[in-house]
Amino acid sequence: MSHFFTTLQEATRPAREAMLSAPIVAACERGDISLTQYHRFLSQAYHHVKHTVPLLMACGSRLGESHEWVRAAIAEYIEEEIGHHEWILNDIQACGGDAEAVRNNQGEGAMGMPIELMLAYLYHNIDRGHPMALFGMVWVLEGTSVGIGAQVAKQVKNTLNLDDESLTYLTSHSELDQDHIRFFAELMDKVENPQEQAAIIDAANMVFHLYGQMLHSLTASV
Repeated sequence: MSHFFTTLQEATRPAREAMLSAPIVAACERGDISLTQYHRFLSQAYHHVKHTVPLLMACGSRLGESHEWVRAAIAEYIEEEIGHHEWILNDIQACGGDAEAVRNNQGEGAMGMPIELMLAYLYHNIDRGHPMALFGMVWVLEGTSVGIGAQVAKQVKNTLNLDDESLTYLTSHSELDQDHIRFFAELMDKVENPQEQAAIIDAANMVFHLYGQMLHSLTASV
Protein backbone atom coordinates (compact mmCIF):
# COMPACT_ATOMS: atom_id res chain seq x y z
CA MET A 1 0.00 0.00 0.00
CA SER A 2 1.25 3.48 -0.90
CA HIS A 3 1.14 6.63 1.20
CA PHE A 4 -0.46 8.65 -1.56
CA PHE A 5 -2.91 10.46 0.71
CA THR A 6 0.02 12.21 2.44
CA THR A 7 1.53 13.05 -0.94
CA LEU A 8 -1.81 14.45 -2.11
CA GLN A 9 -2.09 16.68 0.96
CA GLU A 10 1.41 18.08 0.49
CA ALA A 11 1.18 18.50 -3.29
CA THR A 12 -2.04 20.51 -3.00
CA ARG A 13 -1.24 22.53 0.13
CA PRO A 14 -0.31 25.77 -1.72
CA ALA A 15 -3.52 25.63 -3.78
CA ARG A 16 -5.56 24.95 -0.65
CA GLU A 17 -3.98 27.88 1.17
CA ALA A 18 -4.64 30.13 -1.83
CA MET A 19 -8.30 29.11 -1.80
CA LEU A 20 -8.58 29.82 1.92
CA SER A 21 -7.13 33.31 1.36
CA ALA A 22 -10.44 34.35 -0.25
CA PRO A 23 -11.76 37.41 1.66
CA ILE A 24 -15.02 35.66 2.55
CA VAL A 25 -13.14 33.19 4.79
CA ALA A 26 -11.61 35.95 6.91
CA ALA A 27 -14.95 37.79 6.87
CA CYS A 28 -16.65 34.72 8.35
CA GLU A 29 -14.02 34.52 11.06
CA ARG A 30 -14.72 38.19 11.94
CA GLY A 31 -18.45 37.62 11.90
CA ASP A 32 -18.73 39.96 8.92
CA ILE A 33 -20.98 38.11 6.49
CA SER A 34 -24.32 39.17 5.01
CA LEU A 35 -27.39 37.09 4.31
CA THR A 36 -26.93 37.89 0.62
CA GLN A 37 -23.46 36.37 0.70
CA TYR A 38 -24.78 33.26 2.44
CA HIS A 39 -27.51 32.91 -0.19
CA ARG A 40 -24.85 33.27 -2.93
CA PHE A 41 -22.72 30.56 -1.32
CA LEU A 42 -25.65 28.17 -0.99
CA SER A 43 -26.73 28.75 -4.58
CA GLN A 44 -23.25 27.89 -5.88
CA ALA A 45 -23.07 24.91 -3.53
CA TYR A 46 -26.35 23.64 -4.96
CA HIS A 47 -25.09 23.85 -8.52
CA HIS A 48 -22.03 21.71 -7.84
CA VAL A 49 -23.54 19.36 -5.26
CA LYS A 50 -26.35 18.33 -7.62
CA HIS A 51 -23.62 17.03 -9.94
CA THR A 52 -21.84 14.95 -7.29
CA VAL A 53 -23.81 11.77 -7.91
CA PRO A 54 -23.79 12.11 -11.74
CA LEU A 55 -20.02 12.67 -11.63
CA LEU A 56 -19.52 9.62 -9.42
CA MET A 57 -21.66 7.54 -11.75
CA ALA A 58 -19.74 8.79 -14.78
CA CYS A 59 -16.44 7.98 -13.08
CA GLY A 60 -17.55 4.44 -12.21
CA SER A 61 -18.74 3.81 -15.76
CA ARG A 62 -15.34 4.74 -17.21
CA LEU A 63 -13.24 2.53 -14.94
CA GLY A 64 -12.02 -0.88 -16.13
CA GLU A 65 -12.20 -4.28 -14.43
CA SER A 66 -8.98 -3.65 -12.54
CA HIS A 67 -10.75 -0.87 -10.62
CA GLU A 68 -13.67 -2.78 -9.14
CA TRP A 69 -12.34 -1.77 -5.72
CA VAL A 70 -12.83 1.87 -6.71
CA ARG A 71 -16.33 1.19 -8.03
CA ALA A 72 -17.27 -0.32 -4.67
CA ALA A 73 -16.10 2.87 -2.97
CA ILE A 74 -18.03 4.98 -5.49
CA ALA A 75 -21.20 3.02 -4.67
CA GLU A 76 -20.74 3.94 -1.00
CA TYR A 77 -20.17 7.60 -1.87
CA ILE A 78 -23.33 7.66 -4.00
CA GLU A 79 -25.41 6.19 -1.20
CA GLU A 80 -24.10 8.88 1.15
CA GLU A 81 -24.42 11.82 -1.26
CA ILE A 82 -27.70 11.24 -3.04
CA GLY A 83 -30.25 13.97 -2.36
CA HIS A 84 -27.88 16.39 -0.62
CA HIS A 85 -28.60 19.13 -3.15
CA GLU A 86 -32.17 19.17 -1.86
CA TRP A 87 -30.85 19.92 1.64
CA ILE A 88 -29.31 23.07 0.21
CA LEU A 89 -32.58 24.20 -1.33
CA ASN A 90 -34.27 23.63 2.03
CA ASP A 91 -31.61 25.79 3.71
CA ILE A 92 -32.12 28.55 1.14
CA GLN A 93 -35.87 28.50 1.68
CA ALA A 94 -35.49 28.42 5.48
CA CYS A 95 -33.36 31.57 5.53
CA GLY A 96 -35.51 33.60 3.15
CA GLY A 97 -33.86 32.90 -0.20
CA ASP A 98 -35.46 32.01 -3.52
CA ALA A 99 -34.94 28.26 -3.73
CA GLU A 100 -36.88 27.91 -6.99
CA ALA A 101 -34.67 30.50 -8.72
CA VAL A 102 -31.64 28.46 -7.67
CA ARG A 103 -33.22 25.18 -8.78
CA ASN A 104 -34.07 26.72 -12.15
CA ASN A 105 -30.67 28.40 -12.53
CA GLN A 106 -32.20 31.87 -12.75
CA GLY A 107 -31.27 35.39 -11.64
CA GLU A 108 -29.19 35.64 -8.47
CA GLY A 109 -29.51 31.90 -8.09
CA ALA A 110 -27.75 31.11 -11.37
CA MET A 111 -24.56 29.10 -11.57
CA GLY A 112 -21.44 31.26 -11.63
CA MET A 113 -18.59 30.84 -14.08
CA PRO A 114 -16.11 29.22 -11.63
CA ILE A 115 -18.52 26.39 -10.78
CA GLU A 116 -19.52 25.94 -14.42
CA LEU A 117 -15.86 25.65 -15.40
CA MET A 118 -15.15 23.29 -12.49
CA LEU A 119 -17.91 20.93 -13.58
CA ALA A 120 -16.91 21.10 -17.24
CA TYR A 121 -13.31 20.32 -16.30
CA LEU A 122 -14.33 17.31 -14.22
CA TYR A 123 -16.69 15.84 -16.82
CA HIS A 124 -14.04 16.34 -19.50
CA ASN A 125 -11.38 14.61 -17.41
CA ILE A 126 -13.63 11.66 -16.67
CA ASP A 127 -14.50 11.31 -20.36
CA ARG A 128 -11.25 12.22 -22.09
CA GLY A 129 -8.53 12.25 -19.41
CA HIS A 130 -8.51 9.84 -16.47
CA PRO A 131 -11.70 9.11 -14.50
CA MET A 132 -9.70 8.89 -11.26
CA ALA A 133 -9.25 12.67 -11.52
CA LEU A 134 -12.68 12.97 -9.88
CA PHE A 135 -11.09 12.15 -6.55
CA GLY A 136 -9.25 15.45 -6.74
CA MET A 137 -12.63 17.13 -6.34
CA VAL A 138 -13.53 14.80 -3.48
CA TRP A 139 -10.37 15.84 -1.64
CA VAL A 140 -11.06 19.54 -2.08
CA LEU A 141 -14.69 19.49 -0.97
CA GLU A 142 -14.49 16.96 1.84
CA GLY A 143 -11.15 18.21 3.11
CA THR A 144 -12.45 21.77 3.20
CA SER A 145 -15.65 20.72 4.99
CA VAL A 146 -13.65 18.99 7.70
CA GLY A 147 -11.08 21.78 7.92
CA ILE A 148 -13.35 24.82 8.24
CA GLY A 149 -16.96 23.68 7.78
CA ALA A 150 -18.00 23.52 11.44
CA GLN A 151 -16.27 26.81 12.24
CA VAL A 152 -17.92 28.60 9.32
CA ALA A 153 -21.34 27.17 10.19
CA LYS A 154 -21.04 28.45 13.75
CA GLN A 155 -19.98 31.92 12.64
CA VAL A 156 -22.73 32.18 10.02
CA LYS A 157 -25.35 31.03 12.52
CA ASN A 158 -24.25 33.53 15.17
CA THR A 159 -23.73 36.47 12.83
CA LEU A 160 -26.98 36.10 10.90
CA ASN A 161 -29.00 34.74 13.84
CA LEU A 162 -30.17 31.73 11.84
CA ASP A 163 -31.85 28.61 13.13
CA ASP A 164 -30.54 25.09 12.57
CA GLU A 165 -32.95 24.54 9.64
CA SER A 166 -30.99 27.13 7.65
CA LEU A 167 -27.63 25.42 8.14
CA THR A 168 -28.17 21.73 7.48
CA TYR A 169 -25.75 21.61 4.52
CA LEU A 170 -22.83 23.19 6.37
CA THR A 171 -23.34 21.41 9.68
CA SER A 172 -24.13 17.97 8.29
CA HIS A 173 -21.14 17.96 5.96
CA SER A 174 -18.67 19.06 8.60
CA GLU A 175 -19.84 16.06 10.65
CA LEU A 176 -20.31 13.49 7.88
CA ASP A 177 -17.03 14.30 6.19
CA GLN A 178 -15.00 13.39 9.28
CA ASP A 179 -15.82 9.75 8.49
CA HIS A 180 -15.55 10.38 4.76
CA ILE A 181 -11.97 11.66 5.09
CA ARG A 182 -10.87 8.51 6.89
CA PHE A 183 -12.51 6.43 4.16
CA PHE A 184 -10.99 8.66 1.48
CA ALA A 185 -7.48 8.43 2.99
CA GLU A 186 -7.65 4.63 2.98
CA LEU A 187 -8.87 4.63 -0.61
CA MET A 188 -6.15 7.02 -1.81
CA ASP A 189 -3.46 4.94 -0.15
CA LYS A 190 -4.47 2.08 -2.46
CA VAL A 191 -3.73 4.21 -5.54
CA GLU A 192 -0.28 3.18 -6.73
CA ASN A 193 -0.33 4.05 -10.43
CA PRO A 194 1.74 7.24 -10.98
CA GLN A 195 -0.52 8.44 -13.82
CA GLU A 196 -3.60 8.10 -11.63
CA GLN A 197 -1.85 9.87 -8.77
CA ALA A 198 -0.87 12.74 -11.07
CA ALA A 199 -4.43 13.01 -12.42
CA ILE A 200 -5.85 13.27 -8.90
CA ILE A 201 -3.29 15.89 -7.84
CA ASP A 202 -3.79 17.98 -10.99
CA ALA A 203 -7.56 17.88 -10.60
CA ALA A 204 -7.37 18.83 -6.93
CA ASN A 205 -5.19 21.83 -7.71
CA MET A 206 -7.57 22.96 -10.45
CA VAL A 207 -10.65 22.54 -8.26
CA PHE A 208 -8.98 24.43 -5.39
CA HIS A 209 -8.33 27.25 -7.85
CA LEU A 210 -11.85 27.35 -9.31
CA TYR A 211 -13.59 26.90 -5.96
CA GLY A 212 -11.41 29.71 -4.66
CA GLN A 213 -12.63 31.92 -7.51
CA MET A 214 -16.20 31.15 -6.47
CA LEU A 215 -15.38 32.14 -2.88
CA HIS A 216 -13.80 35.39 -4.10
CA SER A 217 -16.99 36.16 -6.04
CA LEU A 218 -19.02 36.14 -2.81
CA THR A 219 -17.51 39.44 -1.72
CA ALA A 220 -17.77 41.16 -5.10
CA SER A 221 -20.24 44.09 -5.28
CA VAL A 222 -22.18 43.19 -2.17
